[in-house]
Amino acid sequence: MNCSISGEVPEEPVVSRVSGLLFEKRLIERHISDYGKCPITGEPLTLDDIVPIKISKIVKPRPVQAASIPGMLGIFQNEWDGLMLSNFALEQQLHTARQELSHALYQHDAACRVIARLKKERDEARSILAQAERQIPMSASTVPSVDASAFSNGKRAADDEEMGSGGKKIRPGVSASIIAELTDCNAALSQQRKKRQIPPTLAPLDALERYTQLNSYPLHKTSKPGILSADIHYTKDIIATGGIDMNAVLFDRPSGEILSTLSGHSKKVTSVKFVSQGDLVVTGSADKTVRVWQGSENGNYDCRHILKDHTAEVQAVTIHATNNYFVTASLDSTWCFYDISSGLCITQVPDASGSDGYTSAAFHPDGLILGTGTSGALVKIWDVKSQANVARFDGHVGAVTAISFSENGYFLATAAHDGVKLWDLRKLRNFRTFTPYDEDTPTQSVEFDHSGSYLAIAGSDIRVYQVANVKSEWNCIKTFPDLSGTGRATCIKFGPDAKYIAVGSMDRNLRIFGLPGDVGASEF
Repeated sequence: MNCSISGEVPEEPVVSRVSGLLFEKRLIERHISDYGKCPITGEPLTLDDIVPIKISKIVKPRPVQAASIPGMLGIFQNEWDGLMLSNFALEQQLHTARQELSHALYQHDAACRVIARLKKERDEARSILAQAERQIPMSASTVPSVDASAFSNGKRAADDEEMGSGGKKIRPGVSASIIAELTDCNAALSQQRKKRQIPPTLAPLDALERYTQLNSYPLHKTSKPGILSADIHYTKDIIATGGIDMNAVLFDRPSGEILSTLSGHSKKVTSVKFVSQGDLVVTGSADKTVRVWQGSENGNYDCRHILKDHTAEVQAVTIHATNNYFVTASLDSTWCFYDISSGLCITQVPDASGSDGYTSAAFHPDGLILGTGTSGALVKIWDVKSQANVARFDGHVGAVTAISFSENGYFLATAAHDGVKLWDLRKLRNFRTFTPYDEDTPTQSVEFDHSGSYLAIAGSDIRVYQVANVKSEWNCIKTFPDLSGTGRATCIKFGPDAKYIAVGSMDRNLRIFGLPGDVGASEF
């Protein structure tokens, strides 16, 4: 009898107690160990269910084909032909599998493109809806009065922007709903300021006196070295820098790693600002454009809006306290008020004289006042609701390179070629002037810390002052080493609770000053 599996006479025959079928012992044992069932009937089968059969030794007769050389060659030929046919079948299966995989990948790519297009259409629809909500015209009774001296030829900015034969752009203007939003924000922040106390986590005076340089990071390209602007996201402890190499870099200070490089501008990045709520970064450039960047889940930042409303270099960007609007200032002698979500220019305000371009800008902490510095050494204060120029300060020499409002809302610091001036916003006068450098070295940056306790000045070196009142002395508590040999400091920012100071310079390095061994998150 032949084996039920191989069809040949078994050398070690065994029989199944369950089915009575005859098997080759080695074959059935391997099948049971692999499957645990009878290969013929499919019923459960164990090694205990097979019984060996005693038979006389079987001598297998040699097949006729193997009795001669031509017969053996025929056997080999048949084996070769079978192998080739099997190989051909496998190649056909592989080709079919590749086609199916390619088709699946194509469908996946097409699905991703459709999803991306739908998301884009959704975002565009949301932007259009937001614009429609914000463009509700104001009634005559709610239109704020505007100082005619703020505009050339006594015309309002909205009138100047109407579409006519000259093809000028239409600006929707600051609507009643936006004014209400700004006013509510101002009221809330003003109320908080009355109860404001110096946070216990703020770095004390003796700690700042011991600050030293901790690290120096060359973030930008060497072909066009130089950092022109910087900002810090206080919640995430991320530093953004804008450089002459046309890039903005997002740097994670705790890890010391670059998170993302924002490329897209065709000229130097003059200003970079974080929107404190949401993964948004706004950059201004000498290429006359402003870009709004949106962070994604994979850590990359995509350009969400490219704004082309200015006709000259954009010198400054400042974010409103609501985190819904921002202002850009340009050398074209205008500043623009934008909606962040839609990228819509709500209004563009020209300078009355039109001779001096804007070189710096900053919102007052409460958000209803905007300060701008000009290339003609003037500092102008604007009412954001009416876009009226309500005050102007003169006395500087050279372009106003930076301005900073104190958190208490009373002081304004401005930097220019001749040093730093402090202004009392209550009495609209200059009450103190710092001239830290010689006449050949301009002051590049000035910055109050977030609590309003310290003031930092950057130029050929970095100096930190303790903030006092109008009549008291503002003492210089720390002077960091001279940077003139490696590139002057161009921008300066206090870290959270003034636990460190970040400085950008013309040698493309971002320098971090603080206490040795401190990572900025621990208490002093």
